[in-house]
Amino acid sequence: MLGLLAAGSVFFPGLFFVSKQTLKLLVGWSEADAVVVSTRLVSSLQAVLASSAGCIIASSCGDIMEDRHPLTEAYILFATPYFLYDIYAMFLCHWHKLQVKGHQETHSGGLKAAVPSYLRRELLMVLHHIFMVAFCFPASLLWRRGKGDYFQGVLFLAELSTPSVCLGKVLIQFKKQSSLLHKVNGVIMLATFFGCRVLLFPYLYYAYSRYASIPWYSVPLVAPWQCNLGSALLWPLQIYWFCLICKGAVRQFKQHSNAHQ
Repeated sequence: MLGLLAAGSVFFPGLFFVSKQTLKLLVGWSEADAVVVSTRLVSSLQAVLASSAGCIIASSCGDIMEDRHPLTEAYILFATPYFLYDIYAMFLCHWHKLQVKGHQETHSGGLKAAVPSYLRRELLMVLHHIFMVAFCFPASLLWRRGKGDYFQGVLFLAELSTPSVCLGKVLIQFKKQSSLLHKVNGVIMLATFFGCRVLLFPYLYYAYSRYASIPWYSVPLVAPWQCNLGSALLWPLQIYWFCLICKGAVRQFKQHSNAHQ
């Protein structure tokens, strides 16, 4: 247990540092560009690992409540430190963006002055990451008592949308919004985010309703309170972020249409 936690604690920050230094020394990028892109690379790799683990776990569970897979708890332990690392990595991205934009707070108050603006901008994401560690970690590892590896595997599949989200942010960073790659990636991002995050929680309740042969609307009445609480807090966040993605897509489509008129 401690070994996997330690491995994750070293792997994700270590990969970030190696990627940042490589981009600076071999590609010649600035510190700011290297930090932002390295953060997206680590997030994308974690998403690929989580999604791969999810596919393996979900496809191996015939009985969605009783079947076990050793990868389930192993990846939970390994990936949990990622969320704490990512809070710091996101702050570094915010800090460097402020420096590039020449914000006065980065010069007068240093890093401490940038913390309030970071929390204002990324509060939901920071709370999401803290919730993943403080609540989802014990819920997934201890409170479910070895039941429902299938559902845990399906939850890992939520990360399928992360690589396209990260690529979109990198393309915007390098002002490639009008490129074909950005447009294709935008379609993929909308589809994967809607399918793997927005529809995810209703599917979990539907899957259990079929397993238990009860109406789907009765599932919250028999599901553990941890499941209901996690869904009640996480699902609205996914819907909110999906709405933001849709607004961005509509805004970009209008800009593209006006540019060709």
